[in-house]
Amino acid sequence: MIRTIAIANQKGGVGKTTTAVNLSASLAAHGRRVCLIDVDPQGNATMGAGVNKNEAEKTVYTVLLGEASMLDARVKAQGGFDLIPANRELAGAEIEMVSMPDRETKLKDAIHTLKAAIAAVAEEYDYIIIDCPPTLNLLTLNALCAADSVLIPMQCEYYALEGLSDLVQTLRKMQQHLNPTLEIEGLLRTMYDPRISLSQQVAAQLEQHFGDKLFKTVIPRNVRLAEAPSHGLPVLMLDRASKGAQAYMQLAAELLAKHEIASPSVATDAQ
Repeated sequence: MIRTIAIANQKGGVGKTTTAVNLSASLAAHGRRVCLIDVDPQGNATMGAGVNKNEAEKTVYTVLLGEASMLDARVKAQGGFDLIPANRELAGAEIEMVSMPDRETKLKDAIHTLKAAIAAVAEEYDYIIIDCPPTLNLLTLNALCAADSVLIPMQCEYYALEGLSDLVQTLRKMQQHLNPTLEIEGLLRTMYDPRISLSQQVAAQLEQHFGDKLFKTVIPRNVRLAEAPSHGLPVLMLDRASKGAQAYMQLAAELLAKHEIASPSVATDAQ
């Protein structure tokens, strides 16, 4: 059964796109059929997956406007997964949706556009991963409406805790008004440096408040992980032995085990 996971955080610079690209590649390496949807007009996930955003003819923009299906727009990414690319055109999608006649009705329909597009390809994939913009706008609402769950990457720093409470409130509103089955997939600690005492303190607070909603896997600060986007590759393809690649393979295994679809060999390989 297909599972759609939105990678979201209203705070930028927390490893959201890095997680979207590398989790997609790691799930594919575990033998799962994966499609990554880039819903950020910056198109960083698109470029990080080895696709030139400026040359993409059909994108998530044309899917949202109903001019193309996901099957029409998908391209092969570096890393063994499919990608629905994004570029600057996407920034205009929200304006076009908002300016439609019968705005309120159209807006409600527009919020569910991505969900309908994903439903049409449900037989094609095991996982849909959505990389959200670092803002709460119509594009993010689309993603959260379409998602079964939200994976929240965050740095272990003071301001991240404040941003997290805002995001949890947003998700509660989504559950009340637009997507009652939406759940938190888990919190992922990213760019973690155990040498910094504040990181350890924040990590302990997260464990105390979120318990089993906190992934056991921790993504470390890692040079190869930081370099991978400039090569247009997931870190798994740049340096499989790096700590960053190993961490995302471990995250994928943890996710699969949680969904009770991991085979024993998959769980063993990732350790």
